[in-house]
Amino acid sequence: MRNGGTLLVECLVALGVRKAFGVPGESYLAVLDALHDTAGTLDFVMCRNEGGAGFMAAAWGKLTGQPGICMVTRGPGATNAAIGVHTAMQDSAPMLMFVGQVGTDMKGREAFQELDYRAVFGTMAKWAVEIDQVGRIPEIVSRAWTMATSGRPGPVVIALPEDMLTTLTDTPALTGPVEMTEPVPAPDTMTRLRDLLAGAERPLILYGGCNWKAGAMAQVQAFAEASDIPVVSVFRYQDMYDNTSASFCGEAGVGMVASVKALLRDADVILAINNRFGENSTDGYTLFDVPQPRQKIIHVHGSDLEIGKIYRPALGIHAGPNAFAAALAGLAPVRGPWAAWRAAGRAAYETGFDLPDQPSPVDMGKVCAHLRQVLPGDVILTNGAGNFTVWPNKFFRFGPKARLLAPQAGAMGYGLCAAIAAKVAEPGRTVVCFAGDGDFQMNCTELATALQAGAQPIVLILNNGIYGTIRAHQERNYPARVSGTTMAQNPDFVMLARAYGFHAERVETTGAFAAAFDRALASPTGAVLDLVIAPEAITPRQTLSHMRETALKRG
Repeated sequence: MRNGGTLLVECLVALGVRKAFGVPGESYLAVLDALHDTAGTLDFVMCRNEGGAGFMAAAWGKLTGQPGICMVTRGPGATNAAIGVHTAMQDSAPMLMFVGQVGTDMKGREAFQELDYRAVFGTMAKWAVEIDQVGRIPEIVSRAWTMATSGRPGPVVIALPEDMLTTLTDTPALTGPVEMTEPVPAPDTMTRLRDLLAGAERPLILYGGCNWKAGAMAQVQAFAEASDIPVVSVFRYQDMYDNTSASFCGEAGVGMVASVKALLRDADVILAINNRFGENSTDGYTLFDVPQPRQKIIHVHGSDLEIGKIYRPALGIHAGPNAFAAALAGLAPVRGPWAAWRAAGRAAYETGFDLPDQPSPVDMGKVCAHLRQVLPGDVILTNGAGNFTVWPNKFFRFGPKARLLAPQAGAMGYGLCAAIAAKVAEPGRTVVCFAGDGDFQMNCTELATALQAGAQPIVLILNNGIYGTIRAHQERNYPARVSGTTMAQNPDFVMLARAYGFHAERVETTGAFAAAFDRALASPTGAVLDLVIAPEAITPRQTLSHMRETALKRG
């Protein structure tokens, strides 16, 4: 006999969970007590805010393909962590969030910190459930794990009443995860797919999602290269494809460049693999007509709920990305009159790396050029949200081993937490976080989590003293009427980082960056580099003043 908290931890260990991110709370003391005995097998990474823990769990799921585990207390703990749930959902990343709950004898009375988690997370997560009977822990945890990892992966929220966790039981724990196979495309479906591509004049492959297994994307790449078809990623998934391939033509996301818009708009057949057709990858749903696009879309997805959700496909294929990639590997390449089409897309992608000098003490164009030369091939880059994200998202070539952890939800504060989670998961890899000064301050206290966990990344703070994205929108729509976007007083980030045990430096010129970054790479305690960026350098090719002048002339 043991209590529900111990049974829950036994089930997680059996499922292969190695780390859980969270903030302790009295509502799930029995779980914390059980974790006392699993050190080295299942470790609790104590965070400083539940929002940070949620981000770390979401990033873990995106990086590893296994559900990131988040543990938080009831009420405020759950609502703080909600940002991680929303991020995991929009990223299609597997995640389980366990939330303490009031005792079953108090439910429905608005007891201290009580919430109805099915109502709060019902539209935010794939599933929200409460375990009222201790004997059902294995059943519900197993179902939650399977749901988080199958179809379109995503987050599941599980509420744990306090008295349920302290109830004794002899219910057996799980013995391991359910072995799931992906839906496989039928041979005649693949023949139909090949016929559609062969009849095209301007074919395109568009892909997304984080649940690709090792080698699967290489099969897609081999088909694309053999068929000379251009490939575009959806928002913030360019790391899943080898950007050095001549078939890769860019990312369809925020700040979509004209050449990528043209590829999507002018393609006549689009093979869309594992993507959900979000707002950012469709330029606000303007590149394809809703619901019947001009382009013939072949939509491949592991969830039948995604096929036809927005756009009616010419061919819908219910198949997982890895099963589909294997089927594609057995398909003969297609050739047609589109070599110049692919070449023009690639040339535009390559030209996009050419930048004018930036009007800033630290020129991020030159910084990124240096990073492309010195970072290892298996680097992990992370970022939160803001105009600064254009640098890791648009000016870095991701090779086959490099990764990008960045939120499709556009959540500020994600980058630092994702970098910490990446160092927890992969302590031997170089992890570099790009953060704006506003973005960094959303979760800078998690530097303490990094210190305690021995998971200290390199953080580049692009410090321009403004909320850049919103300022840019202001200048375009309300020129010369600045309101609420200037950070008149930031802390001394160098002193702050040193207080958390990091190596830290302020970098005031472009010429000083290379040596400072060398010291950051050599630091055994991670590093924070505070880069002085001029507000004028708001985008790589347009200054803040030019935005304002253009808007004023427009009237």
